[in-house]
Amino acid sequence: MKERLQQLQQEALEKIEQANDLKALNDVRVAYLGKKGPITEVLRGMGALSPEERPLMGALVNDVREAIQRALEAKQATLEQEEVEKKLASEAIDVTLPGRPIRRGNHHPLTRVIEEIEDLFIGMGYTIAEGPEVEKDYYNFEALNLPKGHPARDMQDSFYITEEILLRTHTSPVQARTMEKHQGRGPVKIICPGKVYRRDNDDATHSHQFTQIEGLVVDENIRMSDLKGTLREFARKMFGEDRDIRFRPSFFPFTEPSVEVDVSCFNCGGHGCNVCKGTGWIEILGAGMVHPNVLEMAGFDSKKYTGFAFGMGPERIAMLKYGIDDIRHFYQNDVRFLQQFHRV
Repeated sequence: MKERLQQLQQEALEKIEQANDLKALNDVRVAYLGKKGPITEVLRGMGALSPEERPLMGALVNDVREAIQRALEAKQATLEQEEVEKKLASEAIDVTLPGRPIRRGNHHPLTRVIEEIEDLFIGMGYTIAEGPEVEKDYYNFEALNLPKGHPARDMQDSFYITEEILLRTHTSPVQARTMEKHQGRGPVKIICPGKVYRRDNDDATHSHQFTQIEGLVVDENIRMSDLKGTLREFARKMFGEDRDIRFRPSFFPFTEPSVEVDVSCFNCGGHGCNVCKGTGWIEILGAGMVHPNVLEMAGFDSKKYTGFAFGMGPERIAMLKYGIDDIRHFYQNDVRFLQQFHRV
């Protein structure tokens, strides 16, 4: 029996050494130390031994089991370490390889200009107001001193959905809605950025969909000089501190008096060039004092309150600021165009 145990120990140790993975090692464990293994059979045969031989044989069986168990644990630790090393090797990153460049997004030039204008006016105490793009005829025209049949409606060829619903032709309806919410109490100091729509043929300077930013201030004792000071500050922040502006008489149904606003050419400093067509001035927006009829329709007492309004096209501002010659570039999503404004 002693020789049998020594033989089993030798066989087990050899098979443990030959095991090349954890599954094979576990099979050896079950084969030699399991309930149906040969060592268990030896223990069952100890009943035939004499009382003097049993303790000696029991001690030998324990020694054999412990030797096999130690060899199993050592081999298991070795195999587990080998598996970790293989996994690390398979998942290793070669830091000497060149990295894959990450294509970073960028603000659209039109978005840049809109946000720049918003930040400028927020810094001057304005708040941003928004309204629906699908608008009622009342707010788009009638509340702005453009009753049905008014000839000035033809200046804004509109997309009508029904007789009373249309795609807004300007962001002025937001002004009308905001004044109405104030219920005749000032002050009102807002800018209204957003998309507008007109039935126009797309070309280098026109689009059927474009953006507008309009501003409105209503309070007591608001004068034309306040409007001019505000727009001069805007022009200098957008186009340079040495810029100046001038007013030219114009007509808008919702303002009286109305003006076109020019900025001194930032390319030639007012001396005349191809950008300003030799005049030294560039038209940038329209403005004026809010018409008393518009104030009255919104619930304001036109004898107590006055105000000014202005409207500009961010596309035109961006075209002037960045030297863009075709408005269609803003909407064609040509990556070659957009890449020119990376980190501008």
